[in-house]
Amino acid sequence: MQKRNAILSLVFLLPAPSLAVWAGMIVWPDTVFGKAVFALCKVWILALPAIWFFGVERQRLLMRRPGIVGIVVGALLGLVISAMIFLGYWCLARNWIDPAVVKNLVAKVGLGRPVVYLVGAAYWVIVNALLEEYVWRWFVFRQFRTLMPAFAAVAASATGFTLHHIVAMQTYFPPHVVTIAALGIFIGGVIWSWCYWRFGTIWPGYLSHAIVDVAVFSIGYCILFR
Repeated sequence: MQKRNAILSLVFLLPAPSLAVWAGMIVWPDTVFGKAVFALCKVWILALPAIWFFGVERQRLLMRRPGIVGIVVGALLGLVISAMIFLGYWCLARNWIDPAVVKNLVAKVGLGRPVVYLVGAAYWVIVNALLEEYVWRWFVFRQFRTLMPAFAAVAASATGFTLHHIVAMQTYFPPHVVTIAALGIFIGGVIWSWCYWRFGTIWPGYLSHAIVDVAVFSIGYCILFR
Protein backbone atom coordinates (compact mmCIF):
# COMPACT_ATOMS: atom_id res chain seq x y z
CA MET A 1 0.00 0.00 0.00
CA GLN A 2 2.78 2.43 0.91
CA LYS A 3 4.63 1.84 -2.36
CA ARG A 4 1.42 2.09 -4.37
CA ASN A 5 0.61 5.43 -2.73
CA ALA A 6 4.13 6.69 -3.45
CA ILE A 7 3.78 5.79 -7.13
CA LEU A 8 0.38 7.48 -7.36
CA SER A 9 1.67 10.65 -5.72
CA LEU A 10 4.51 10.87 -8.23
CA VAL A 11 2.18 10.23 -11.17
CA PHE A 12 -0.08 13.04 -9.99
CA LEU A 13 2.73 15.51 -9.30
CA LEU A 14 5.64 15.06 -11.70
CA PRO A 15 3.96 16.14 -14.98
CA ALA A 16 2.58 19.38 -13.49
CA PRO A 17 5.78 21.51 -13.41
CA SER A 18 6.56 20.81 -17.07
CA LEU A 19 2.92 21.41 -18.04
CA ALA A 20 2.99 24.78 -16.26
CA VAL A 21 6.12 25.88 -18.12
CA TRP A 22 4.90 24.49 -21.45
CA ALA A 23 1.55 26.29 -21.23
CA GLY A 24 2.64 29.54 -19.59
CA MET A 25 5.97 30.16 -21.30
CA ILE A 26 5.94 28.32 -24.63
CA VAL A 27 2.50 27.70 -26.11
CA TRP A 28 0.45 30.58 -24.66
CA PRO A 29 2.97 33.12 -23.29
CA ASP A 30 1.60 36.45 -22.08
CA THR A 31 -2.02 35.30 -22.50
CA VAL A 32 -4.78 34.97 -19.93
CA PHE A 33 -5.22 31.27 -20.70
CA GLY A 34 -1.52 30.54 -20.46
CA LYS A 35 -1.24 32.38 -17.17
CA ALA A 36 -4.33 30.57 -15.84
CA VAL A 37 -2.91 27.14 -16.69
CA PHE A 38 0.44 28.14 -15.18
CA ALA A 39 -1.23 29.36 -11.98
CA LEU A 40 -3.47 26.29 -11.63
CA CYS A 41 -0.50 23.98 -12.08
CA LYS A 42 1.46 25.91 -9.46
CA VAL A 43 -1.41 25.64 -6.98
CA TRP A 44 -1.60 21.91 -7.67
CA ILE A 45 2.15 21.47 -7.23
CA LEU A 46 2.13 23.27 -3.88
CA ALA A 47 -1.12 21.83 -2.52
CA LEU A 48 -0.70 18.17 -3.42
CA PRO A 49 2.28 17.41 -1.13
CA ALA A 50 0.48 18.78 1.94
CA ILE A 51 -2.83 17.14 1.03
CA TRP A 52 -1.06 13.82 0.44
CA PHE A 53 0.99 14.02 3.63
CA PHE A 54 -1.93 14.81 5.92
CA GLY A 55 -4.85 13.27 4.00
CA VAL A 56 -3.46 10.11 2.40
CA GLU A 57 -0.43 9.24 4.52
CA ARG A 58 -2.08 10.65 7.66
CA GLN A 59 1.22 11.69 9.17
CA ARG A 60 2.12 14.36 11.69
CA LEU A 61 4.54 17.11 10.76
CA LEU A 62 7.74 17.06 12.81
CA MET A 63 10.06 20.04 12.44
CA ARG A 64 13.74 19.15 12.67
CA ARG A 65 16.41 21.79 13.16
CA PRO A 66 19.37 21.62 10.78
CA GLY A 67 22.04 22.37 13.37
CA ILE A 68 25.17 24.40 12.79
CA VAL A 69 26.80 21.66 10.71
CA GLY A 70 23.88 21.59 8.30
CA ILE A 71 23.89 25.38 7.93
CA VAL A 72 27.64 25.49 7.30
CA VAL A 73 27.51 22.62 4.81
CA GLY A 74 24.58 24.22 2.98
CA ALA A 75 26.33 27.59 2.75
CA LEU A 76 29.62 26.09 1.56
CA LEU A 77 27.91 23.96 -1.06
CA GLY A 78 26.00 27.01 -2.30
CA LEU A 79 29.20 29.02 -2.64
CA VAL A 80 31.04 26.20 -4.43
CA ILE A 81 28.19 25.66 -6.91
CA SER A 82 27.92 29.42 -7.49
CA ALA A 83 31.63 29.66 -8.22
CA MET A 84 31.29 26.85 -10.77
CA ILE A 85 28.33 28.64 -12.40
CA PHE A 86 30.23 31.92 -12.70
CA LEU A 87 33.25 30.08 -14.11
CA GLY A 88 31.14 28.15 -16.62
CA TYR A 89 29.37 31.30 -17.76
CA TRP A 90 32.56 33.33 -18.10
CA CYS A 91 34.51 30.63 -19.94
CA LEU A 92 31.77 29.22 -22.17
CA ALA A 93 28.17 30.37 -22.01
CA ARG A 94 28.68 34.14 -22.37
CA ASN A 95 29.92 33.58 -25.91
CA TRP A 96 26.94 31.36 -26.79
CA ILE A 97 24.03 33.45 -25.52
CA ASP A 98 22.47 36.17 -27.66
CA PRO A 99 21.36 38.94 -25.24
CA ALA A 100 18.84 40.33 -27.75
CA VAL A 101 16.99 37.01 -27.95
CA VAL A 102 16.93 36.65 -24.18
CA LYS A 103 15.71 40.24 -23.71
CA ASN A 104 12.85 39.68 -26.12
CA LEU A 105 11.74 36.47 -24.44
CA VAL A 106 12.07 37.88 -20.93
CA ALA A 107 10.00 40.92 -21.92
CA LYS A 108 7.18 38.59 -22.99
CA VAL A 109 6.85 37.27 -19.43
CA GLY A 110 6.93 40.79 -17.95
CA LEU A 111 10.48 40.88 -16.55
CA GLY A 112 12.01 43.25 -19.08
CA ARG A 113 12.58 46.19 -16.71
CA PRO A 114 15.39 46.15 -14.12
CA VAL A 115 13.17 46.89 -11.11
CA VAL A 116 10.64 44.23 -12.07
CA TYR A 117 13.45 41.76 -12.76
CA LEU A 118 14.98 42.37 -9.33
CA VAL A 119 11.62 41.95 -7.61
CA GLY A 120 11.14 38.70 -9.51
CA ALA A 121 14.66 37.59 -8.60
CA ALA A 122 13.99 38.30 -4.92
CA TYR A 123 10.84 36.19 -5.11
CA TRP A 124 12.71 33.30 -6.75
CA VAL A 125 15.57 33.44 -4.25
CA ILE A 126 13.52 33.81 -1.07
CA VAL A 127 10.20 32.13 -1.84
CA ASN A 128 10.52 29.93 -4.92
CA ALA A 129 13.71 28.22 -3.74
CA LEU A 130 11.96 27.33 -0.49
CA LEU A 131 8.91 26.02 -2.32
CA GLU A 132 11.09 23.90 -4.60
CA GLU A 133 12.82 22.36 -1.58
CA TYR A 134 9.41 21.64 -0.08
CA VAL A 135 8.18 19.97 -3.28
CA TRP A 136 11.27 18.24 -4.66
CA ARG A 137 13.18 17.28 -1.53
CA TRP A 138 10.60 17.09 1.28
CA PHE A 139 7.95 15.39 -0.89
CA VAL A 140 9.32 13.96 -4.14
CA PHE A 141 12.55 12.62 -2.65
CA ARG A 142 10.64 10.96 0.20
CA GLN A 143 8.25 9.29 -2.24
CA PHE A 144 11.11 7.96 -4.34
CA ARG A 145 12.85 6.84 -1.14
CA THR A 146 9.82 4.65 -0.39
CA LEU A 147 10.37 2.91 -3.73
CA MET A 148 14.16 2.61 -3.98
CA PRO A 149 17.49 2.93 -2.13
CA ALA A 150 18.58 6.38 -1.01
CA PHE A 151 21.21 6.94 -3.72
CA ALA A 152 18.70 6.03 -6.44
CA ALA A 153 16.05 8.28 -4.86
CA VAL A 154 18.55 11.15 -4.87
CA ALA A 155 19.17 10.66 -8.60
CA ALA A 156 15.47 10.19 -9.42
CA SER A 157 14.32 13.31 -7.61
CA ALA A 158 17.15 15.31 -9.19
CA THR A 159 16.06 14.08 -12.62
CA GLY A 160 12.48 15.18 -12.05
CA PHE A 161 13.73 18.52 -10.77
CA THR A 162 15.82 19.00 -13.92
CA LEU A 163 13.19 18.12 -16.53
CA HIS A 164 10.90 21.13 -16.15
CA HIS A 165 13.92 23.43 -16.14
CA ILE A 166 14.92 21.96 -19.50
CA VAL A 167 11.45 22.69 -20.87
CA ALA A 168 11.84 26.33 -19.80
CA MET A 169 15.46 26.81 -20.87
CA GLN A 170 15.04 25.48 -24.40
CA THR A 171 12.86 28.54 -25.08
CA TYR A 172 15.68 30.92 -24.17
CA PHE A 173 18.96 29.24 -25.07
CA PRO A 174 20.58 27.10 -27.80
CA PRO A 175 20.86 23.32 -27.22
CA HIS A 176 24.49 23.29 -26.08
CA VAL A 177 23.77 25.91 -23.41
CA VAL A 178 20.67 24.00 -22.29
CA THR A 179 22.71 20.79 -22.03
CA ILE A 180 25.38 22.35 -19.84
CA ALA A 181 22.83 24.18 -17.69
CA ALA A 182 20.74 21.01 -17.31
CA LEU A 183 23.81 19.13 -16.10
CA GLY A 184 24.41 21.87 -13.54
CA ILE A 185 20.78 21.78 -12.39
CA PHE A 186 20.92 18.00 -12.07
CA ILE A 187 24.06 18.24 -9.95
CA GLY A 188 22.35 20.87 -7.80
CA GLY A 189 19.32 18.59 -7.44
CA VAL A 190 21.58 15.72 -6.38
CA ILE A 191 23.35 17.88 -3.81
CA TRP A 192 20.13 19.30 -2.35
CA SER A 193 18.47 15.87 -2.21
CA TRP A 194 21.57 14.57 -0.46
CA CYS A 195 21.33 17.45 2.02
CA TYR A 196 17.76 16.45 2.85
CA TRP A 197 18.75 12.79 3.21
CA ARG A 198 21.79 13.64 5.34
CA PHE A 199 20.24 16.24 7.65
CA GLY A 200 16.55 15.28 7.58
CA THR A 201 15.40 18.85 6.94
CA ILE A 202 15.09 21.15 3.93
CA TRP A 203 16.99 24.10 5.45
CA PRO A 204 20.61 23.27 4.46
CA GLY A 205 19.45 22.57 0.91
CA TYR A 206 17.37 25.73 0.88
CA LEU A 207 20.30 27.88 1.97
CA SER A 208 22.49 26.35 -0.73
CA HIS A 209 19.70 26.71 -3.31
CA ALA A 210 19.10 30.38 -2.44
CA ILE A 211 22.81 31.22 -2.76
CA VAL A 212 22.92 29.53 -6.16
CA ASP A 213 19.82 31.40 -7.33
CA VAL A 214 21.51 34.70 -6.41
CA ALA A 215 24.38 33.73 -8.70
CA VAL A 216 22.06 32.74 -11.54
CA PHE A 217 19.99 35.92 -11.37
CA SER A 218 23.14 38.03 -11.14
CA ILE A 219 24.29 36.56 -14.43
CA GLY A 220 20.82 37.10 -15.87
CA TYR A 221 20.95 40.76 -14.85
CA CYS A 222 24.29 41.19 -16.60
CA ILE A 223 22.94 39.59 -19.78
CA LEU A 224 19.80 41.72 -19.83
CA PHE A 225 20.82 45.13 -18.55
CA ARG A 226 24.53 45.65 -19.13
